[in-house]
Amino acid sequence: MEVNYADSPDHHSSNENDPDSKLSPASVDELREAKQTLEHHGIADRLTELVGAPVTASLRLLPDVAENAVYAAIEKSLTVALDVALRTLGDDSVKSGKPRLLTHKLLAGLSGAAGGALGGATIAAELPVSTVLILRSVADIARSEGEDLSEVEARLACLEVFALDSGNQSGAEDDTEFGYFAVRAAMAKQIRDASQYVLKNGMSNTTAPPLVKLVAKIGERFGLVVSEKLAAQAIPVIGAFGGALINSYFIDHYQDLARAHFTIRRQERAHGKAIVEETYNGFQS
Repeated sequence: MEVNYADSPDHHSSNENDPDSKLSPASVDELREAKQTLEHHGIADRLTELVGAPVTASLRLLPDVAENAVYAAIEKSLTVALDVALRTLGDDSVKSGKPRLLTHKLLAGLSGAAGGALGGATIAAELPVSTVLILRSVADIARSEGEDLSEVEARLACLEVFALDSGNQSGAEDDTEFGYFAVRAAMAKQIRDASQYVLKNGMSNTTAPPLVKLVAKIGERFGLVVSEKLAAQAIPVIGAFGGALINSYFIDHYQDLARAHFTIRRQERAHGKAIVEETYNGFQS
């Protein structure tokens, strides 16, 4: 059954009048806002606003040597992030307190300033730093939405945020491949296999096939976002200040995606996945 609250004259209260619904009007509104963020919140548009020109770079347009270096940096960044996620996010030292969003944003800005001042050649050093800072911020948001980061699956859900950018679906006639639940479905096997491997074997071997496949799957989508970031940073006038701004936009973007992602997971824990997905898919895009 399709649920299209957006078409209702009083869509804020229509859920309240449905005897089959378990979701409150507030929950419906949270899901509507989450969908707006996840489906219409690509980094390319935000960077275009910042630099004043379209940012439509593709890694395929880079020289082979540069392209290889970028892919290597992306793989390294996600491998480091995976290691951090599985080894430290469940520690007592990072379990309490409100999300430190501003702190992480400032640190990411400093990292971006260094990259902007020194140019694209620093990507191998700068990208892993900014990626881990984003992951730490995502983990803070996850905790604030009720995630238990002592669970391996919850920590991998933090890493999954790097695959959620929707910008590469812009202009596509069929966005089913890029919709939020479609991405989660595509990631489900890799996350399940990685979780089972870690629970059985621990983190003694980060090159184990289930972990490598997970990194590769996330990297397919994260690489598209990194290419947009690099395109913006490549503009000659950007410099250190612009690099700091771009990295601040970068982390802010993933903080927004994380808030939406973990809001949906919180609703799923409370009401079940089926009704949450049905409600989410019922909103007009």
